[in-house]
Amino acid sequence: MIYGAMKFAIGGSLKVAFRPWVEGLENIPADGPAILASNHLSFSDSFFLPAVLDRKVTFIAKAEYFTSPGVKGKLTAAFFKGVGQLPVDRSGSRGAGEAAVKSGVDVLARGELFGIYPEGTRSPDGRLYRGKPGGLARVALASGAPVIPVAMIDTEKIQPPGQVMPKLMRPGIRIGQPLDFSRYHGMEGDRFILRSVTDEVMYEIMKLSGQEYVDIYATAAKRQIAERDKAEKATKAAAEEAEGPGN
Repeated sequence: MIYGAMKFAIGGSLKVAFRPWVEGLENIPADGPAILASNHLSFSDSFFLPAVLDRKVTFIAKAEYFTSPGVKGKLTAAFFKGVGQLPVDRSGSRGAGEAAVKSGVDVLARGELFGIYPEGTRSPDGRLYRGKPGGLARVALASGAPVIPVAMIDTEKIQPPGQVMPKLMRPGIRIGQPLDFSRYHGMEGDRFILRSVTDEVMYEIMKLSGQEYVDIYATAAKRQIAERDKAEKATKAAAEEAEGPGN
């Protein structure tokens, strides 16, 4: 009931304000389990995709969003629960990876849709990065559910970093045909199989999105960008200091 109300309120508002276009809705099954594997350009991806679907999609979110104290914390928790986000505890020896896999398998065992971002984090520059095999592939092989590649289009342009007010524009969503990996069922312990499955899904996402593909993890790219920015700031500060106040 809460999800339906939140979907009506948020999803309806998004569709009216931004008018997202969508292709391939016929590839979403009317019932039964399926994994929606999407590129990740913006925080809003987890809202736009469910907004255009008739079925509930469950994504995972860090547990801190659900446990913050105070009125704001309770409102935040209610919001994330209402839009289908599932808390994942990142503690433990293997952190969020094991929890995410278990959560995904549980959602699919109930015959529902499970949403996941194989890149593991948002793209820092709009390009498509290498998928992490620990989540998507393991959930797919353990559950036997089909994987449906999804491409979010232009969602990063709606509210770039540092911009307070979102830009009213039409983002897009392309939904590809289901991929069947049942031939690998029970082989989720084979890292070569996990890599192969992940790469196949990322290739389909690349074709749908038209993004440039970068064969490194997005987390590594973010570190490189941060280090580059830090070096540039240090160089600029050294140059200003060398010039001196009187120059």
